[in-house]
Amino acid sequence: MHARRSVRSMPVLAVAVAMAAGTLVALAPAPAHAAAGATVPFTSVEAESASGTGTRIGPDHTQGTLASEASGRQAVRLSSGQRVEFTVPRAANAVNVAYSVPDGQSGSLDVYVNGRRLAKTIPVTSKYSYVDTPWIPGAKTHHLYDNARLLLGENVQAGDKVALQATNVQVTVDVADFEQASPPASQPAGSVSVTSRGADPSGRGDSTQAFRDAIAAARGGVVWIPPGEYRLTSSLNGVQDVTLRGAGHWHSVVRTSRFIDQSSSTGNVHIRDFAVIGEVTERVDSSPDNFVNGSLGPNSSVSGMWLQHLKVGLWLTGNNDNLVVENNRFLDMTADGLNLNGHARGVRVRHNFLRNQGDDALAMWSLNAPDVDSSFENNTVTQPNLANGIAIYGGTDIAVRNNLISDTNALGSGIAISNQKFLDPFHPLAGTITVAGNTLVRTGAMNPNWNHPMGALRVDSYDSAIEAQVRITDTTITDSPYSAFEFVSGSGRGHAAKNITVDGATVRNTGTVVVQAETQGAATFRNVTATGVGAAGVYNCPYPTGSGTFTLTDGGGNSGWSSTWSDCSTWPQPGQGNPDPDPGRNLARGRPATATGSQDVHTPAKAVDGDANTYWESANHAFPQALTVDLGSREAVRRLVLKLPPQSAWQARTQTLSVQGSADGSAWSTVVAAKDHRFDPATGNTVTVSLPDGTSLRHLRLQVTANTGWPAAQFSEVEAYLS
Repeated sequence: MHARRSVRSMPVLAVAVAMAAGTLVALAPAPAHAAAGATVPFTSVEAESASGTGTRIGPDHTQGTLASEASGRQAVRLSSGQRVEFTVPRAANAVNVAYSVPDGQSGSLDVYVNGRRLAKTIPVTSKYSYVDTPWIPGAKTHHLYDNARLLLGENVQAGDKVALQATNVQVTVDVADFEQASPPASQPAGSVSVTSRGADPSGRGDSTQAFRDAIAAARGGVVWIPPGEYRLTSSLNGVQDVTLRGAGHWHSVVRTSRFIDQSSSTGNVHIRDFAVIGEVTERVDSSPDNFVNGSLGPNSSVSGMWLQHLKVGLWLTGNNDNLVVENNRFLDMTADGLNLNGHARGVRVRHNFLRNQGDDALAMWSLNAPDVDSSFENNTVTQPNLANGIAIYGGTDIAVRNNLISDTNALGSGIAISNQKFLDPFHPLAGTITVAGNTLVRTGAMNPNWNHPMGALRVDSYDSAIEAQVRITDTTITDSPYSAFEFVSGSGRGHAAKNITVDGATVRNTGTVVVQAETQGAATFRNVTATGVGAAGVYNCPYPTGSGTFTLTDGGGNSGWSSTWSDCSTWPQPGQGNPDPDPGRNLARGRPATATGSQDVHTPAKAVDGDANTYWESANHAFPQALTVDLGSREAVRRLVLKLPPQSAWQARTQTLSVQGSADGSAWSTVVAAKDHRFDPATGNTVTVSLPDGTSLRHLRLQVTANTGWPAAQFSEVEAYLS
């Protein structure tokens, strides 16, 4: 999906994954939920944990920097002649390296095993990096890294040393993946080899027609792609009722930027065990530069593939019912890794590894028809550099389960559950949206269009209210640079984010707040524990001001995040803490307000919107009536200023009211007994109510029993002050 955002003005074993000595490891088993992330055949080692002569960069979360796009937000910069030396974590005969070189440059990495230089080198280039998408608001030059792989030609063991040395170019090394690549598989009996139809395994000749002929000849059977490199100059279509199988993605490589492009298929297409590596160097959304563009048809599968240097891995439209996409690697796409672009039913996307995608790594977008009963499960997503790790844009009965997502960059959360439509006809979220067992590490980012941050897990009523039941369970959020859970209407129109339950979450070291509520709506939280909270537990400031309230219901078992950010006119900064309120600040402005009733457009929020010309009016002829304001935390309130619109059209009137206070919203006490208060336009239609010394309350309630000017309670502003 394009990461478009509207500008607005708004003040494995059940595991948690950690970085231990720079190696991804599983912590002790936890019975709460299944393993998070994909089962992968390699072990990743961070360059910053290795030894060597280079310079460590980061950590940094600033958009457009090398460190911000790196795994763990750190990497190692090598000048020519410098090296980084890894301790091999497992038996391996292959390595993949994520790296960056300066724009316009290329060179190589020499490879050393236990101090011995190999004849093989790893070419490095900026050719596939430094992508610009000026049509996407808020985007900067991004996609700064690339991946390069090498079969070592020998076996190394755990504890051996593999060093990478820069040659004739500066290289920033991010992470190395060590793997024991299997030997080439043998040709299945009865299969049709592409070489028997004239394909050139040297990569010099054009093998397009040979692939087409083999597919036609093997209908109902298997097309065999032997070890070698094959160059295709145009896409394949008419692919149906056939298996395309290689000898393993380290051995059978197809060089093309467009593999399959077809709008329909009868299905039963199975693609497995080879690599498709393209030549996409920029993002052109009008070009189908994808591994699969369109439909594979029902009951198809994609497995064991290495997909790299494409615009999108799979952009799926039409009938892909019951498709299974599993055990694949998606690297260095300029846009999405995979997008279910409507119509998908029963699709399962699981155990895939995705690194360095240029937009949403995994997305469902219910355009034209809803995606239904489809899921993203046990995938590992790292370093999407322009949007979300996983994004669900509409759809019915969708599941996002047991995924591991890390290091999102600009314009993205780890997981986004959204009604952002982009185009019509769009089908909003419906049924039950299940978000369960996911682990989010260093996810969430600053949104330059909103000029404020996006949370690690975001529920976004962008173009319409959330009517689906959103169930978020067993979530682990670690080291989010900003907030853990965000509830927002990203268009700035204030649609409600509601019907949300967050049950069972562990939040560690979140930069600002646990809950960032920016639109009207409601969510229930149970068994959510937080440690290392940077600013306050809750930021509850719905936008636009006066649009409504966001109600947080405490379902029990919550701990570590009870405080509320005190000033809706400012954004909490990472690690800032909750500042002491300005004694001259109106504590009620912009705070959630509720009432026993309201008349027409004169809602409770109008009494705390900072505009004396708008007002709350209760139900008519129904005294007593009450207005309640949640100040967010207990405050030593000493003075209330109550207002009606200042226009002379408002005749003088007397309202009889009392002031009540509560620490928890349940147990109330009378702070000021019922008394007549005169509102007169000649004196500004303003009344001041002094509160006794020692008053401390979070919830402020005004109870009105009479009004001589109108048969309802009325306030245009309720202001609360510390002095």
